[in-house]
This record gives sequence, structure tokens and C-alpha cells, in this order.
Amino acid sequence: MSCNKIYVTTPIYYVNDVAHIGHAYTTIIADTIARYSRLIGYDTFFLTGTDEHGQKIAESAATRGKTPKEYADEISGKFKSLWDDFNISYDKFIRTTDDYHITGVKQAFDKMLKNGDIYKGEYEGYYCVSCETFFTKTQLIDDEFCPDCGKATRLIKEESYFFKLSNYQDKLLKFYEDNPNFILPKSRRNEVLRFVEGGLRDLSITRTSFEWGVRLPEHLEDSNHVMYVWLDALLNYVTALGYGGSEENMEFTDKKIHIVGKDILRFHAIYWPAFLMSLDLKMPKHIAAHGWWTRNGEKMSKSKGNVVNPKEVADAYGLENFRYFMLREVPFGQDGDFSQRALIDRINSDLSNDLGNLLNRVIGMSGKYFEFKINSDEVEKFHSKELRELEEIIDSLEPYLYDMQTHRYLEELWKALSLANHSITTYEPWVKMKESKKDEAMALVALVANILARVSIMLNAIMPKTTQTITDALGFEINSDSFIKYIKEKNLLNEFNIKKVPPLFPKIEEARLESPEPKIEAKPKKEEKKQTSEPKDDLKIDGIIKIDEFFKVSLKIGRVIHAEEVPKSKKLLKLQVDLGEERPRQILAGIKEYYKADDLINTQVCVVANLKPAKLMGMLSEGMVLASNDDEGLSLIRPEKTKKVGTAIK
Repeated sequence: MSCNKIYVTTPIYYVNDVAHIGHAYTTIIADTIARYSRLIGYDTFFLTGTDEHGQKIAESAATRGKTPKEYADEISGKFKSLWDDFNISYDKFIRTTDDYHITGVKQAFDKMLKNGDIYKGEYEGYYCVSCETFFTKTQLIDDEFCPDCGKATRLIKEESYFFKLSNYQDKLLKFYEDNPNFILPKSRRNEVLRFVEGGLRDLSITRTSFEWGVRLPEHLEDSNHVMYVWLDALLNYVTALGYGGSEENMEFTDKKIHIVGKDILRFHAIYWPAFLMSLDLKMPKHIAAHGWWTRNGEKMSKSKGNVVNPKEVADAYGLENFRYFMLREVPFGQDGDFSQRALIDRINSDLSNDLGNLLNRVIGMSGKYFEFKINSDEVEKFHSKELRELEEIIDSLEPYLYDMQTHRYLEELWKALSLANHSITTYEPWVKMKESKKDEAMALVALVANILARVSIMLNAIMPKTTQTITDALGFEINSDSFIKYIKEKNLLNEFNIKKVPPLFPKIEEARLESPEPKIEAKPKKEEKKQTSEPKDDLKIDGIIKIDEFFKVSLKIGRVIHAEEVPKSKKLLKLQVDLGEERPRQILAGIKEYYKADDLINTQVCVVANLKPAKLMGMLSEGMVLASNDDEGLSLIRPEKTKKVGTAIK
């Protein structure tokens, strides 16, 4: 990053319900980016807040016997309270019911109108209240249901103001071409391009069928119109900086990173840039869209009772452990699955074994051999190789964070911990002490302490309290000065007395929260069986699934661009498969007995593309190739004719 100011936002969360794990995920990512930016010296502005207008809010309030404002106050307060409990470092919490926001939205409407980008007409379309979105009849399911959420739509015909979105089609395509990193991850860029290339229709931006929203500017004398929720909501990103008022923070628009869920990518990557072009305001640097979270492989829903409450998880397992898990477990942009087993494994393995135990080892060795005194005088003499390796790891990290690849950031950072643990095993300081090589033993202990120091600084944005505890034990604080001293200038720790600290990550033996289990129908006892008139040979099929369960599986055409045998494995081949994404997928396939690696290169295969990554023989496998196996052996499933990589199999 080259700017000295950076602006990070979450979406403003819709107040139709309380916060869930998806909201927490977005907010933790944004908080991490903001914290790291401040640490390295950037002037940082971090915005979050709530979106409080629209028909859905008015209806939800009415069912609870409240006014829309009373209901919005209640839910917005819960969001703010949760982020405060989570120690989220936001600079401003905006509400779309705030007076300054309403003033800014009206001014923006006026400017768009004067620019000729808004006109008055009549709109007829199928409206989904839940998604706050209009659809054409051809987009509906069974001529009635929303293609996004599946709920019934309403046919609405009313007077409306329109934004000339169609005028911005070519400008948007040119902008995407000139800014290939605008949409992150890059794999989502194509879906936006296809949507825009398919033709943009002018956007209805006002409603007359309900009243809970921002009224049009008074001089228009159209008091029965309120602004469409997306125009109102998206403008929060500039009204929070003072647009329409004092404009005290508008300079932060140079480098904007909007972090959103994939379900609202279209609004942020198409509507929002078009609005900014109309207003002659600066464009975001990135629109970063993450995936959804499921629970134990199932979509979360109130009816199933499997919605994850982030506060309950954080209280049960520790907030910073939860933060680490969320950012480490799932590649940004992909859907992720929450399970207590996976969370416990991360805590026990990554945090307890790798990080916490390393600090305990340093404290133990320094106490046993050196009365808790550590100096780095001879680290360079005995461990120049390890220091160079450490510096290469640390220097590689920052781009991962600003490209939203938090899982890769942590994956690479953990290599430094592996380096430290490996160094202890390799150089055996206890042996050095027996051989009276006290200087070499001290150099090793100091090397590990310096690795811990640098890891803690780079981990601070994700686990701020934990890392401050570690560095307090190592005799320094984490701040911009220490970042410059130890990360940029690569200095070693001065001589210090290490402090004893309690174990940071006690092992967790069992789940701490109740987990929803699938309902199992009780089988009737034999004596309770009733005779029926059904034929005895009635067809019964095990494993029946519903069509929506099948559609959860993403099958795609891929091309094998590299293949090699996995050493010491009788069955596995390691494939690099192009699925038309930012990078090839590594897939380990048990087909070595039937196919030679060289014969597969440049051939096409069918891939399960949304399978959770797994490790086989210590290597990551990011999908599965389809094959059939019978008495005559195994055969890969392949397309009859060559298809474009990434083509969906339906």
C-alpha cells in the first residue's frame, strides 16, 4: 500500500434481526485491516453501522407493535453493543436515521438530478421485500418467487424516479478493465462483468407504496416519495465522511476498501460505482466480497435452530481465539463451515501447540539456563540462515492482508513458528549447555524470542490482547515504533528479563456449547406396527435428497495443467487443475493405479469445486475429481466435448 490514508468499511447492517456469525466475520476482517493499517502508520478511518429504512423494517416493527424508529433503535443498539463487547476499533458508527446522513442523501439526489442522471416515470415490477430488490417476470421462479431468497414477490406498479444506470454500462466496463483488482477475490470479477455486459436497466430509486425512508428534497414537492433503500444505504460511505455537510473527512476517499458479503456484491460493484461517477466522487480501491457461513454443513436458519450466535461462541471459547479461527479457517470469498470441532482443533493445534507452547519453551529454557535473562548479541553469528528465512516470511505477509487473503496471511505467518520449533529441535540447547556451549544455547533461545516478537507484531491486528501479553513478557510494547524497529529495520531485541505468564491457550477437551443435532424419527416398536394396504414390494430408496441439497454441490469443468506422483503413496496423484479462477486448484486424486501423471496433462476433468479443503499426507487438496469404478477398473468422468474451464455442470 502506498497511501498514507486508508478508509475501511463494513456494509451497514440491516436492522431486521440481531447480529449473526456472518456479520461478525465481516466486521472482524475490517477491524483487522484497520488495526494493521494503524500499526504500520497509516491515517485510518474505519466505519461500520446500521441500515434502518425500508418496507421490511416498517413491517417488522409493526408485527412487534413498535414504530419503525423504536424498532431500529433497539436493533441498532444491539449491533453497536456487540461490536463494543468485541472491542471493534471503529472510528464511526453510522445510522441511516442520523440527521447528517439524511441531509447528505438529499444533496446527492439533487446533484444527480441536476446532472441529468435522474428522471421521473412509472415502474412496474416484481418486488422482493426480503431482498429489497425488483425482478423481471422472466427472473422469477415459477412466475412468483424471488430467485435469490425463494420468497414470494409482489407485483408493484407505481410512480417512481429512476437513475440512468444504463448510461454507465460502458463506463463501468472500462473501469473494471482499468482496475482489475477492484473486485476481490478476482474469481468474483467475472460474475459482475457478465451482469453488466448483459445490459443494465435504469434503476428505480424511489417508492410511494410505503413511508419509512428518506424523503425527497423539499423543493421537488414529491413528499409521497421516499428513496429506495439501496440509494440511501450506499451513500452512507460518503455521508459518514461529511458529504453534504462539513466534509471534514472526505480526503479518506482516496483509498477505500469496502468489505461485504457476496450476496450484496452486485449493489456495491455496479450501483455504487455508478452513483460515485454521477456525483464526481472518487472510486473505491477494492470491493471485497466474502462467502457465507454454514453450520455442520447446513445452511443456517432459525427454523433449524442452528444459527451461530457470535457472542455465545466468543464467551465460550475466547474472543481472540474466535477471531483467529474466523480468519484462518476459510479462504476469503469461499463459503465456510462453522463447527465446534474445527474451532477446538484450531485452538489446540495452531494456538496452544504452535504459539502458546513456544512461549512456554522460551520462558522455561531461559529460566533454567540463564535466570530469565535473554540477549541477542550472538544470534546473527550462529543463526544468520534462520534470520534470513524469518525475514523472507515476514516480508511476504502484507500483500496477503490487503488482498483479503487472511487465511494465507496466517498460514505464512505460522511458518515462522514452525521455523522456531524446528530450530529448537535441530540445535538442542540442552545439549549445548551440557557441552558448555552456553553462548550457542543463548543464541538459540534469543533467536526463538525474536521470532516470537516479530510474529506477535504481525499477529497483533488479529489477536491484539494476546500478542500484547506475549510482547510484555518479551519486554516491549506493540506500536508503530516497534513495527518500524523490528519489522521494517529488522533489529533484534535488546537484552531483557523475560516474564513468566500463565499458559495462553489451555487445551479444550470437549465442546462448550450445545450443538443442534439433526432430528431422527423414532422407529415404532414391533408390536406397534400397523398393517397397511401398501404392497409389500413398494419401492423404497435410501439416501433421497431434495433438489436444493443437490444444488449446494458446485460441479465444474477443469483442465489438468500439471500432474505428478505423490511420493510414498500407492494411490495418489497431485494435480494442478485450472478452473478459470485466479490460481489453479491443487487436487490430490486416488487414481495413480489407473492413470500416469504425464497422460493427464491438458486433459479435462469434472471437479467438485466447493468441497472443504482437506490435508492428505500433509498436502492440501482443494477439490475432488469425479470418477466411476466397477469390475473393469476406474475411469475419470470427462465432458464429451472440450468445454471452457470453469463451466458449471448442471
